[in-house]
Amino acid sequence: MLLIQTNRDALLKPLQAVIGIVEKRHTLPILSNVLIEKNGETLSVIATDLEIQITATSICQQNDLPDFSITAAARKLQDICRAFPENAQIALENDDTRLQIKVEKSRFNLQTLPANDFPKLVMAGEKRSCIKISQKALRSLLNLVQYAMAQQDIRYYLNGLLLVVEKGLLRVVSTDGHRLGMACFPLENASEASEDSPHEVILPRKTIIELIKLLGDNDDEVTIEIGQNQTRFSFSNIVLVSKIVEGKFPDYNRVIPEGYQNQMLINRLLLLQSLQRASILSNEKFRGVRLVLTQNSLRIICNNNEQEEAQEEIEVNYAGNPLDIGFNVNYLLDVLMNLSDESIELSFGDANSSGLFTIPGQECFKYVVMPMRI
Repeated sequence: MLLIQTNRDALLKPLQAVIGIVEKRHTLPILSNVLIEKNGETLSVIATDLEIQITATSICQQNDLPDFSITAAARKLQDICRAFPENAQIALENDDTRLQIKVEKSRFNLQTLPANDFPKLVMAGEKRSCIKISQKALRSLLNLVQYAMAQQDIRYYLNGLLLVVEKGLLRVVSTDGHRLGMACFPLENASEASEDSPHEVILPRKTIIELIKLLGDNDDEVTIEIGQNQTRFSFSNIVLVSKIVEGKFPDYNRVIPEGYQNQMLINRLLLLQSLQRASILSNEKFRGVRLVLTQNSLRIICNNNEQEEAQEEIEVNYAGNPLDIGFNVNYLLDVLMNLSDESIELSFGDANSSGLFTIPGQECFKYVVMPMRI
C-alpha cells in the first residue's frame, strides 16, 4: 500500500534533525527506529531515547493519501535517503511488516516494528513557566557555558545544565566541580508563572548538545515551556521534549568570588594564542599552566616531565600584587575559544583562590576556575 510519495528533502531533513538522539545499540530495539507519521499535509519524524524526544515536521506534497504511522530503522533510512540526489522522488509503501522505499527502479525493504509500541514522551502535569527567546540568543547563551558541564560524573546533576527562569531573566549555569560558567539574558515576556519565585530545572547534557546543533543563528522565536518533570522547546519545525534531571544543583552564587583587587584587561585572541602555544609543552596528564603576574607583565609558563619548558610573555595593563598562580590550561582555553568578545577581564585574589573571567560591560557572564598546585 502506498503511504506517501514526496521529494527526498521532505523526508531527509526531519530525519537529520532527530537522528542525533537515536542510540546505535539499545536494549529496546524500537529505540533504534524513528516513528514516521502523516497527519493531513504534515509529515512528522519522531525519535526518542526515553530521556529526550525530538519531533521534526515537513509538508507533504501528496496530502490526498490516508494518514499513517510506521516505524523503521533510523540510520538505515537516513543513509538510503542521503544516497539519492536532491531532486529524487521517494515513495514509501507498507508491505505487511516491511517498509518499502522506492526511487525510480531502486527498491529497499526495511523491517518495521509496531507504531503503537513506540514510547512517546508526553508533557504531563502543570506548566510552571513559559518564555520566548530568539534562537540566536538561546544558542549563544548555551554556548557561553556548555563546555563547563561535567561528563559522566557520579554526581549526576552536574552532567547537565541549570536553567533558571526568574523575573525578567533567563539564567544558565554549568559546573563540573573544578570550574563554573554562568550567563543570563533579559526576557521581555516571561509568563506570570515565573513572577513569584525563580523556576529552576536541570537539563541533561545530551539535551543541551542537541539544542546547540538544532538552533539556528536567526531571530525566530523559541518557546520554552517548563513543566513538573519535563521541559519543551518549540522552534521552526522542531519540538524537543526533555526530562528534567532530579537533584540539587550547587549554590552557584557562593562560588562566584567578589571584591578581587588584582585585575587585568587583555585581548582575548592574544591570550588564547599564547596559551595554545605554551600548552604544547604542558604535562599531558595534568595540563598545568602557570600565570606569573608582575607590574604590566604576564608570563605564561608550561613544563612537562621531560624537563621541557615553554614561556610566553605579554605586556598587560596590570598594577596589582605580584602573583604566581596555576590552572588547568584546558579550562582556560575552553572559555577563551567559546567567547567572541575582543577583550576579557581576569580577576584574582591570591595563589590559592579561584580565578574569575568576565566580559567588560556584561555583568551577566561569569566564569570561575579553581587553581591547581604546580
